[in-house]
Amino acid sequence: MHSGRSVSSPHHGPNDAVQNSSWDLKDSIRQKLLNPVHVPSSYDTAWVAMVPAQGASEAPRFPGYVEWILQNQHSDGSWGLGHLDPCRLRKDAISSTLACILALKTWNVGHEHIMKGLQFIEKNSSFIMDEKNHAPVGFNIVFPAMIRSGIELGLELPLNQSDVDAIFHLREMELQRTMNGDSMALGSKAYMAYIAEGLADIMDWEKVLTYQRKNGSLFNSPSATAALAIHSYNANALKYLEFLGNKFVSSAPAAYPLNLHTQLCTVDMLENMGISSHFSSEINSILDTTYRSILQNDEDIIMDMETCATAFRILRMHEYDISSDVLSQFAEESRFHDSVEGHLNDTKALLELYKASLACISKDERSLQNIGSWSTKLLKQQLSSDTVSAGSVSPQEVEYSLRFPFYSSILDPLQHKSNIESFDTKSLRMQKTAYLACNAPEEIQALAAEDFRRFQSVYQKEFEHIDRWWKEVGLDQLKFVRVMRWDVFVYLASMVFPPELYDAAVAWIRCVILTIVVDDFFDYGGSAEELKNFVSIIEKWVENEGKEFSPEFCSEQVGIIFRAVYDTNNDIAQKAAVIQDRTVIHHIAEVWLDWVRTMMLEAEWTWKSYVPTMEEYLPNGAVSIGLGIIVVPSVYLVGPKLSEEMVRHPEYQSLLWHMFVCHRLENDIGTYKKEMRDGYINSVLLLAFREDNEMGPASIDAAKAEVRGLIADSRRELLKLLVSEGGVIPRPCRDVFWNTDKITHRFYSEGDGFNMPKKLIAAVQAVVHDPLPAGSD
Repeated sequence: MHSGRSVSSPHHGPNDAVQNSSWDLKDSIRQKLLNPVHVPSSYDTAWVAMVPAQGASEAPRFPGYVEWILQNQHSDGSWGLGHLDPCRLRKDAISSTLACILALKTWNVGHEHIMKGLQFIEKNSSFIMDEKNHAPVGFNIVFPAMIRSGIELGLELPLNQSDVDAIFHLREMELQRTMNGDSMALGSKAYMAYIAEGLADIMDWEKVLTYQRKNGSLFNSPSATAALAIHSYNANALKYLEFLGNKFVSSAPAAYPLNLHTQLCTVDMLENMGISSHFSSEINSILDTTYRSILQNDEDIIMDMETCATAFRILRMHEYDISSDVLSQFAEESRFHDSVEGHLNDTKALLELYKASLACISKDERSLQNIGSWSTKLLKQQLSSDTVSAGSVSPQEVEYSLRFPFYSSILDPLQHKSNIESFDTKSLRMQKTAYLACNAPEEIQALAAEDFRRFQSVYQKEFEHIDRWWKEVGLDQLKFVRVMRWDVFVYLASMVFPPELYDAAVAWIRCVILTIVVDDFFDYGGSAEELKNFVSIIEKWVENEGKEFSPEFCSEQVGIIFRAVYDTNNDIAQKAAVIQDRTVIHHIAEVWLDWVRTMMLEAEWTWKSYVPTMEEYLPNGAVSIGLGIIVVPSVYLVGPKLSEEMVRHPEYQSLLWHMFVCHRLENDIGTYKKEMRDGYINSVLLLAFREDNEMGPASIDAAKAEVRGLIADSRRELLKLLVSEGGVIPRPCRDVFWNTDKITHRFYSEGDGFNMPKKLIAAVQAVVHDPLPAGSD
């Protein structure tokens, strides 16, 4: 069995001082990651406590649960997690409190606890009918049912008759909406089974067994399973509850089993906060377990929409050989609507399915493409109708995911910073009751904040280095070069390389800037004579295998540009030689020659007013986009050895090609208006012209759609190369190709990237310059 990709640990230099607090934080997170803590659910504990003993209906089957209720009432008379967020969890506190009161009253114990609980409900009764207050799933059905049970048990509830009538009316309205006469949807039926504890008076318990899992539970819910046990004495349900009783002794969690779900959520959170590299061993262990569980068709993963989607995405991005068949059950939109998640319009489940669909590596993975199509549509509908599920995910997160669909946020410092600043250390999610979505949230935020501050100091060092280099190589003397902000390139590099790869990041940034300078030189900065002279000098550089030679410059600016190219790449090659144990400058020079020849061909097309075919344009344009001279030198500084055979291997060439194509075509979509205005051609214009000589709006739209299809094809191939097991090119090197492609969409999302749209500048400012606000940790 393939164990997937090992998550790389960060490489710290000898001068990196690791504070004791960091070690303590990491140790705490590590322990809770491997051994998730199950926080007791007062609500579920109460329902399990109401199950009678076998053959003795006047005694509890789980007396320890009753005792737990007696021992865990809060000072205000409530039970549950409401005290962690009183404003948001008021209804949850009321629901949990009434459930605990019913459990105590059922066995005629805890009179004083009951009175205190009733006083709490009385003080907070105005929130029961308040639609603005966040409600647990099924509250409008389950809470009225508990009120009725309380009345039948002889409780003196602190509600007047009009309040009780209004609550019962609320239930009837909710039931009418759910049941929809005789044509109740499958999703509604599943939902009613999920909240079975609130429907004992009308539930057909035989039909409920359709939803019983192999472990005996209903949806892994102790409360729903307890209701099944109470009303039908189902043996398998009782076995599940007995198992809970043995495992947890005195209290039940909100769901069980939940280990893998909690662990995957925590792994995802660690990646989203930018600190997953600290926990490589633990993450690998969790993913191995998850992979085995999926191979065994473990229903705790397979039957849970959110968990299944999350598991698939993370496993695939970590190189596990996982088939998209695991998600084929969700290929059709109807499958979502037929589920509990669909009935609840669960944004979190939808978002996870959408993210999973992006990990598509083949046109044959139709199920992923279908999921991507309908989940995108439903998420956009939720955003436009302001119906994003409260408490599970924010509208901002949905918007960001739709806008920047790039599969992995391990290297996304802007999102890391945003997550740190908006992080909810309570980490609460709401189902039938509130529960903790992940373990160690406070430690995770503190460690992420600590890392971000350290990383930001590296970004600022890179900024200073580039500013100094620009002047040292004389590029500040060139008059034609557009004004550039170095911090923009530092920001982009932060999404390609982790901060510990300082030399690789700096090399990447310097090569990006050289690309822009030479591109401008070919576009408008140089004469025909200068361009030809520059190309001939690069040819001689290659002929001399990258070694020192005496070029003849036809102008001062040709000399400045070539010396900057030569000196910069020799500096990179010297650093690379230490890592690679061989010289690599000849390869770098070859890549430069490939690039300038494509630039020269484009210049000649312009001079001759020649319009190439698409078949001529794309092979040349893919190379002329310039990513080769950016990525090839920097990859040598990542760490793994790349032999001459490896960089000539078809896999390496495919990585380059698909990265080239994506970047070229993204550029073409972002700049076609400017190119048309300036008299240049690109793929969008060529395709539009092929269909319509006038290049009207319809032909432009059709051309853009065709180009987007080409991008999607190449990006799938690039992702396939990234996540394939046993690749020739080491994974850290493949990551550079993928991460460089990842920023393309962002760079061209609002034009050609050099117009410096406000959102890009704000992102640069946030990542490179602005410190985390006080209190972010």
